[in-house]
Amino acid sequence: MTRIRQAIVAVLGGLLAMAGTAEAEHHGSKSVAVTAIVEHPALDAVRDGIRDELAAAGYVAGENLGWMYESAQGNPATAAQIARKFVGEAPSVIVPISTPSAQAVASATQDIPIVFSAVTDPLAAKLVADMDAPGGNITGVSDLSPLDKHLELIQAIVPDVETVGIVYNPGEANAVALVERLQALAPAHGLTLVTAAAPRSADVLAAGQSLVGKVDALYVGTDNTVVSGLEALVKVGIDNQVPFIAGDTNSVERGAIAAVGFNYYDVGRQTGKLVLRILEGEAPGVIAVEGVEIVELHVNPGIAERMGVTLSQDLIDGATTVY
Repeated sequence: MTRIRQAIVAVLGGLLAMAGTAEAEHHGSKSVAVTAIVEHPALDAVRDGIRDELAAAGYVAGENLGWMYESAQGNPATAAQIARKFVGEAPSVIVPISTPSAQAVASATQDIPIVFSAVTDPLAAKLVADMDAPGGNITGVSDLSPLDKHLELIQAIVPDVETVGIVYNPGEANAVALVERLQALAPAHGLTLVTAAAPRSADVLAAGQSLVGKVDALYVGTDNTVVSGLEALVKVGIDNQVPFIAGDTNSVERGAIAAVGFNYYDVGRQTGKLVLRILEGEAPGVIAVEGVEIVELHVNPGIAERMGVTLSQDLIDGATTVY
């Protein structure tokens, strides 16, 4: 019996050792948790770019990388819930896409590394105090739009434009920052801005309609609430012959006349590179917040005709993508 008991103890000890090793390997593996305030093509492209950049470096979701993704479906309260859930999961890095999601995650943890993406103004959002040395547990990629180029594009499409209508969510910090910057830039271009509030994507249609008769063109920047309801503004533009220009290139395929902006898949790949640096041991607080330098022009001549304008051949020839 003694020998049998000894054999059983030996076997059990081996199994426990194996289980302990497996558990250690599990806890030692890398994991990335990604969240966005809402699902729309630009933010989805960021998510896909992050995943593909990690895969290209050998971190494959479902194989040797834990990967979580959740959307807040446009609800800030849900964004906060997701942030708390992710903190409880204790991943290697949390990647919030968009300003509201980044603010929610930053409020939820001061310990887990954070790499934000598609945040317009990290300083105004109080995510960092210094773009070059963010400190703490956070860094990321800002998608501050080339706003002067946006105003120039509006003038190129609508040469006699005087007033531009902007639909935005006053509850979204990045949207407010963009409107404030545009208001500061507009006088130098001889333009007047008229704003209409859309706190929810369901409000976009009414906000756009409220600007009809008051403006010569419609514009929306990288406002996640409004972009998620973009088709409503396309309808306003077509029905009322008001040219609609966007700040997000993904919006052109969905019905805006044109946009000068970023390829958000590339923004995701750029963000993924920062995530990799943290997975390999760097501290986020010493990694400078990066901006996006390469811009593209996307145009949609067919939709322009339906909104009462004809794009110049020079503008079409200079476009990166023509729909």
